[in-house]
Amino acid sequence: MFSCSKSKVDLIVHNANVYTVDGQFSKATAFAVDDGKFVAVGSDRKIFSHYYASKTLDAQGRSVYPGFIDGHCHFVGYGETKVRFADLNGCKSFEEVLERLEKHNEGNVSEWLLGRGWDQNIWEVKEFPENTELLKRFPDKKVLITRVDGHAVLVSSNILESLNIDEKSKIEGGDVLLNKQGKPSGILLDNAADMAKAIVPSLDNTQRINALKIAQRDCFAHGLTGVTDAGLDIRSIALIDSLQTEGVLKMKVNAMVNPDDETMDYFMKFGVIEKERLTVRSVKIYADGALGSRGAKLLEPYSDAPETTGLIVEAEDFYDHVCEKAYNAGYQVCCHAIGDGGVRMILNEYAKFLNGPNDLRWRVEHSQVVDPQDFALYKEYSIIPSIQATHCTSDMPWAEDRLGSERVQNAYAYKTLLDQNGWLINGTDFPIEHVSPIKTFYSSVARKHLTDNKLSREEALKSMTVWAAKGYFAEDRKGSIEIGKEADFVILSDDIMTIEDKKIPEVKVVNTFINGEMVY
Repeated sequence: MFSCSKSKVDLIVHNANVYTVDGQFSKATAFAVDDGKFVAVGSDRKIFSHYYASKTLDAQGRSVYPGFIDGHCHFVGYGETKVRFADLNGCKSFEEVLERLEKHNEGNVSEWLLGRGWDQNIWEVKEFPENTELLKRFPDKKVLITRVDGHAVLVSSNILESLNIDEKSKIEGGDVLLNKQGKPSGILLDNAADMAKAIVPSLDNTQRINALKIAQRDCFAHGLTGVTDAGLDIRSIALIDSLQTEGVLKMKVNAMVNPDDETMDYFMKFGVIEKERLTVRSVKIYADGALGSRGAKLLEPYSDAPETTGLIVEAEDFYDHVCEKAYNAGYQVCCHAIGDGGVRMILNEYAKFLNGPNDLRWRVEHSQVVDPQDFALYKEYSIIPSIQATHCTSDMPWAEDRLGSERVQNAYAYKTLLDQNGWLINGTDFPIEHVSPIKTFYSSVARKHLTDNKLSREEALKSMTVWAAKGYFAEDRKGSIEIGKEADFVILSDDIMTIEDKKIPEVKVVNTFINGEMVY
């Protein structure tokens, strides 16, 4: 018989090493969950003296953390990539890229052959490929393969022809690279790449649903309970909303809307949208391209390509228009900026609207290379950096070649960025990087390059839990194990806060819970 003084709850987790990530970064050994929320946190004795449960879970001494939140990724794009793209990640040469495409093309009845993930920086010959082999091996296909950063593509000649792109083409905010004969090589950068991507047929609704299920499955397996998708159209957000309502999609999604007037007007007329599993309150824009494809805008020329400083992808009036609309609607602006020129441009653009300290939480996504005199602008205008720590460790083999030994010291400066406002957001940018937040944690705390700017373990954990939630005004509902918050949590095989650095990547996810429900 249970004492009438005890309250019944849905779940008790006990015998655990609980990192609550509350304001005091306190520890506990047990907690109680009811109706999807944490109702008590403390010692085993305290919890069992006040509660009994339909289900109890003995964590067997394992470590428990708030559910991980990816502060910047491409959830929808990841699923689509898994459904129909050849995986080109890790290819050591263009020949290996072609071999993987050939294998992927076996049984492929579509006129399109798609792939993603190649990176010329890890090839022996670190040069962009050309499309001549695509015509030889896939004469009847339209081939489009996307570089790992998403900002460059290699396309077959028939796609160039359908877009009327030749050696004379000039595309604002983009570039058409030429070969030694002065003809298009098939490499398109930024806005030019987007033109090619735009003619790829969309997935049908059944494929789109399957893609979202795959993305959710992989996220749960890596301990993610929430994601911020950095740029979605009306159709994608509506599908996510409907699947969440039906209970098919349990993942919590903060959706940044695309910056076209149709999309902005559609959502901004409703104001901030805050549902249990869906948030819509921000717009995503781009300042520049990516460092790996030399589209990131630098203040001075690239050290390994002195003929270019990269690209600002839009005209000034575009940024004014989007920022004004967002400001008036109470929406955040979240701008991709990688080069120090791109970062400076958007910091100054934000300054036109933010007028000093504020709590609007406008964000600079990536904040990858920052000129020393510009760090203070983050604090002056309460602008929040949204970083992706795995970019640092992925880029370091070639980042100094791009930036030079002096400028690279102000790249991936996470600690300096953190010091401006006292918090920042961390994410993976998947599918550009691996979906695992444990890899994000490892890259944040154990990097061997520019170690003065790495994060502490406490800072790293906050950046992918409560600070990631704060990045879209959700810190009062999620991101920590506290009474009244949504019961999202993850159990790991080992304690990432105490084990040796080198062992962190070996840690596995044992269980993932959303609203007290085991989803992995």
